[in-house]
Amino acid sequence: MNVSPILAAQATYPFVRIEQAKRNAAAAGVEIFDFGQGDPREPTDPLIRQALVDALPQTRGYPKAEGLPELRQAIAGWLERRFGVAIDPATEIVPTLGSKEAIFSFAQVVVDPAEGKDTVLVTEPGYPVPERGALFAGARVVHVPLHEENGFLPDLDAIDPDTLSRTAILWLNYPNNPTAAVAPLALYEHAARLAAEHDFLLASDEAYTELWFHEPPPSALQVADRSNVVVFNTLSKRSSMTGYRSGFVAGPGWVMDALRAYRPTVGTAPQEFVQWASVVAWNDEEHVARARDVYRRKREVLLGALDELGWRVAGSEATMYLWVEVPAGASSEECAERLLEHGIVVAPGAYLGPSGEGYVRFALVPTVEDCERAAAILRGLA
Repeated sequence: MNVSPILAAQATYPFVRIEQAKRNAAAAGVEIFDFGQGDPREPTDPLIRQALVDALPQTRGYPKAEGLPELRQAIAGWLERRFGVAIDPATEIVPTLGSKEAIFSFAQVVVDPAEGKDTVLVTEPGYPVPERGALFAGARVVHVPLHEENGFLPDLDAIDPDTLSRTAILWLNYPNNPTAAVAPLALYEHAARLAAEHDFLLASDEAYTELWFHEPPPSALQVADRSNVVVFNTLSKRSSMTGYRSGFVAGPGWVMDALRAYRPTVGTAPQEFVQWASVVAWNDEEHVARARDVYRRKREVLLGALDELGWRVAGSEATMYLWVEVPAGASSEECAERLLEHGIVVAPGAYLGPSGEGYVRFALVPTVEDCERAAAILRGLA
């Protein structure tokens, strides 16, 4: 008896390789400053934590796939305040267990080879979960590269018509992981027009919309015609709630109906006490503004050190990431290995896709104080 051939063919999840390298360095006595994985370490706001505690006594039974109406209303209210869009909380929102599981499983809900919709388009370099979910759903995956000369935006016009006709899902992720580029609303409009023309879904992973430093980024929900647009968001980054596992999907009623039919089978509704804590999180912006200020401070510390070192920062307009060009003559993995010798853990761009070669990614998750100590080490490499 063998395991799934799709599973057997998967390369090691990139962050597992990073974690092992970090452990090896720590075992050798190196002090570690971990900028490798985008897992926020800022404390969750006390009001959110208290809401979870207060909800424990009233929590009982299995959580329902459609989520609490109060949570759906809170999400709809946030979407209207933040993006100026009116979303029906009863029919166009489904709460999720974070966004990772929802992104992974989405292809299982909409890929339909019998109807010729067997293809999923994913941008690279990028978050590996949309691709892996598509492969487990039996889909054909087509990579759409993100190059710096295009502002790390996909060239949608370069996708051939046959591929578009077979497409079930086009995945976009802006602000982008790993390049930290921000997409204009025009990109979403273009993608939505293609989705309508070729009858596929534009799936927009918007986990980083609230971690910005200049202007708040747009959402794909703001397009003129969102009949083929589905948006995924989460409290993990916005509210430093990774361990809570709370997010949502918003989109057309027929897609939400399909998700409500699918999701009870896999048991992925957030616990009700987490949902009540999430209501507080979506209804509050003060803790989000404070978090942005902390990330801004960390960003400025690292930008100053990288500038003194002579390393060029590319993209990096938003998110918790800095996308940094490696020195001439070095690969992204070689650069990451050199930094690890000094205790600084980063993600090699090549781990995130072929177009990521030539860059490394810093995740601004250590404390401000540790960022300052790491910056001193970087300056010493000059």
